[in-house]
Amino acid sequence: MTDFLAAEDRERFERHGLATFDALWARELEAVDEPNTSGGGWSSVFRLDLDGQGYYLKRQSNYLTRTLHRPFGEPSFAREFRNISRYRQMDIPALEAVFFGERKVAGEVRAILLTRALDGWNDLDALLQQWPQLSAVQQAAILRACGLLARRLHGARQVHGCFYPKHIFLQAEGEGYRAQLIDLEKTRPLLFGQRDRVKDLEPLLRRAPIWSTENVRSLLAAYLDQPADSTLVDAWLQRLSARRSHKGVR
Repeated sequence: MTDFLAAEDRERFERHGLATFDALWARELEAVDEPNTSGGGWSSVFRLDLDGQGYYLKRQSNYLTRTLHRPFGEPSFAREFRNISRYRQMDIPALEAVFFGERKVAGEVRAILLTRALDGWNDLDALLQQWPQLSAVQQAAILRACGLLARRLHGARQVHGCFYPKHIFLQAEGEGYRAQLIDLEKTRPLLFGQRDRVKDLEPLLRRAPIWSTENVRSLLAAYLDQPADSTLVDAWLQRLSARRSHKGVR
């Protein structure tokens, strides 16, 4: 596969001597957390700053995922890069890829995925911790942004697969909020209609127990483009509650 380097970042990376796979692999940086390990391989994330622009440089070695289409495995970053590219084509707000490449070196499978840092954005998880301190206007705007993001996602016939607060990033914009997604490794086409949509949304609500029923109604109103007191919102609230109860029993 030919390496990908975003056109808008090419000049900067060439100027810093970082426009190639080998240069990015060799760059010494401090990891932002402990590496993930699996099957004898590893995957690690590093912060890279160039000219005031932040990036996250992810490198992995022999960290493979196996699917029916790729039974012998491929770097998990390859799947994530394909999904990032697909989201961009579908105009689903999500993180941006700056570089992707993979190599086989003496039997070792290496991969690099570089994404633009979301500086100035907050993940929903952090905002939920501040929820009681947020104004009613802020809360309503956040709920609407999350509902519209889910609507855009499912309207494009995609399921995120990990639609959790820590994977939804928001940025204040005027009186509202913009929202986008990260961690697209598990995303897939929406195949089973309402069942897939409920399955995708329910984990978000389960991980936001601070949200009241009225809060959830507001999110669903934006998602369904219906009044919060509509019978359609009632029906969806019932379906999501039933799935949450089922997951709790399991």
